Amino acid sequence: MLDIEATAAGLVDLFGAGQSVALLTTTNSAAASSVPELDIPFALDEAGPRRHNTSLERLATQQWRIAMSTRLCNRHGVPIASPMVEEFAAGLAGKMIQPADPDYDTARQIWNAAIDRHPGLIVRCLGVADVIQAVRFARANDLLVAVRGGGHNVAGRALCDDGIVIDLSAMRGVLVDARTRTVQVQGGAMLGDLDRETHLHGLAVPTGVVSKTGVAGLTLGGGVGWLVRKHGLSCDNVISFEVVTAAGDLVSAGAEENSDLFWALRGGGGNFGIVTCFRFRAQPISMVLGGLIAHPRERAGEMLRFYRDFMATAPEELTAYAAMVTTPDGMPAVAMIGCWCGDMAEGERVLAPLRAYGPPALDAIQPMPFPAMQGLLNMAFPDRSHNYWKASFVPKLTDEVIDLLVEHGNRMQSALSGVVVEFYGGAPGRVSASESAFTQRQAEYNIGITAQWSNPAESAKHIAWARAMYEALEPYSNGNHFLNFQSEAGDDVIRRSFGKNYDRLAEVKRKYDPTNFFSLNQNIKAAAA
Repeated sequence: MLDIEATAAGLVDLFGAGQSVALLTTTNSAAASSVPELDIPFALDEAGPRRHNTSLERLATQQWRIAMSTRLCNRHGVPIASPMVEEFAAGLAGKMIQPADPDYDTARQIWNAAIDRHPGLIVRCLGVADVIQAVRFARANDLLVAVRGGGHNVAGRALCDDGIVIDLSAMRGVLVDARTRTVQVQGGAMLGDLDRETHLHGLAVPTGVVSKTGVAGLTLGGGVGWLVRKHGLSCDNVISFEVVTAAGDLVSAGAEENSDLFWALRGGGGNFGIVTCFRFRAQPISMVLGGLIAHPRERAGEMLRFYRDFMATAPEELTAYAAMVTTPDGMPAVAMIGCWCGDMAEGERVLAPLRAYGPPALDAIQPMPFPAMQGLLNMAFPDRSHNYWKASFVPKLTDEVIDLLVEHGNRMQSALSGVVVEFYGGAPGRVSASESAFTQRQAEYNIGITAQWSNPAESAKHIAWARAMYEALEPYSNGNHFLNFQSEAGDDVIRRSFGKNYDRLAEVKRKYDPTNFFSLNQNIKAAAA
C-alpha cells in the first residue's frame, strides 16, 4: 500500500514546491499506460494544496509516472528488490543511475532520438572492475542487458526497457605507443578521442567517417571509413581484445590466445562479450587531401555514372563516397566526398579529373589534418535527430541501379535524409571471408539509405520512404547487408549477411555465451549442444 502523505512529501523534495504529481502502483513500465492512475489533482506547495493548472506541473506529473512505472525487473518482469540494488551499488567505483534520479533522462538519451527506452538501471562504469561487477549482478538476477559504448548505433542497441545498461561512456582512454605504432583504446571511446591522441604522433587508425561514432560498435561490426581502400576495415587492424565474458570473466583474445573469440569479434558484433579495450595497429598518416564536391541534383544520374567509372581505376589511397543530399543552404545536390591518404602531389593529380568534371557548384577539396577529415560529416548527423536506416550491398553499380537510386532519392522529404554510395574495392577484398567474421569482402558497393528528420510526427512517412527504396533495391542486392547500417534486421537478414560464417559464429556463441546473455545486438543464436 502506498503511503500517500510520505510519497507527497517526497515529491516536494524531488520536484520542488509547486509541482503536481500522479501516482502509479505498477512496477512494470510496459504496463504503465494501462494501470489505473491515482491522480492528485492539486499541486503541493508550502502554503497548502492548490489546483493543478500549469504545463510545468503536467510535465512533472508525467516524469513522476515514468519514475514510478519504470523499475529494474528481470527478464520475466519480476522487480529486483532495492536492498540487492543498493548492495550492488556500494561496490561500484562508477555511478548508478535509476529512474527517479534527476540525471536519468539525460543518461538514457542517445544520438538517435527515435529511440526512447527506459532502463531500470544504468551503470556508468569507471573501469573494468565495474564492468565485471555489472555483468555478474545482471547474470545473478537474470536481467536484460544492453551495452553502451559510443551510443551511436542507429538501432539503439545501447538501451533497453526495464533491464540494465552497462555504460562504458566514461571509459574513453587512449594510449599510443609511437615506437610500435600500436594503440590501446577503451570501450567507451569515440573516434574523435582516438584521432586526437594518434594525430599527436603522426598516426591514424582506420575507423569510420564521423568523429562522434563509438570505436567499439564500429569495430565489432566491421568498420569502414576514410582509409578503408588502402588499409582495410577497422576489424582488420585489431591486434587483440580485452573482453568481459557472459560469465563475468576477463579474458584476452588475439591470434595466439582465444583465437576463436578473436576471429568472432572481428565483425561478429556484440554477441560474445563486452570489449573493454582494443589494441590496434596504426598507420603513418597525418595530413590528407579531402573534402566535398557538389553538383545540382538534376545531374545526379550523370554524376553517379562518372563516379562509378572514375573509382573503377582510382588508386587505393583514395576512398570516395557519392551521395544524394541537401546542402545546408537548402539546395538538393549530388555530392562526392573523398579522402586521399598518400603523397599530396600525387593526390592532386589523381583528383584533378574529379574536380574538373561539370564543373561542380562547390569544390572544397583541400589538404587537412586527418582528424579534421573525420569531423567533416559531423554536422550532417546532428545529435537528437530521428533516424531510420537501411542498406544493401550490390555487386555492380549498373545504370539500372543508378536510375533506381535517382528515382527514389528524389522522393526524399527531409533535407537531413540521404542516399549514400560507398565503394570499398581494395584492401578489404584481399582478405579471405573466412579469416574473420566479417563476410562481405567481395561486395564492393554498399548503398546506404539514411532517413533523418526532426519532427517526430513525421516519422511514418520518412520510414516508409526508406523501406520502399530498400525493397526496390533488393532485387539488385547480393543478399548481404551491412548490419551496422540497419535500423532493424530480422534473423533471416542476419543469417544471410554472415553467410558461410554463421555456423562457426554459432559455435563460438555456444562456447562463450550459451544462454544468450548478450542478446541486444546483431544476434546469433548459439549452436545446439
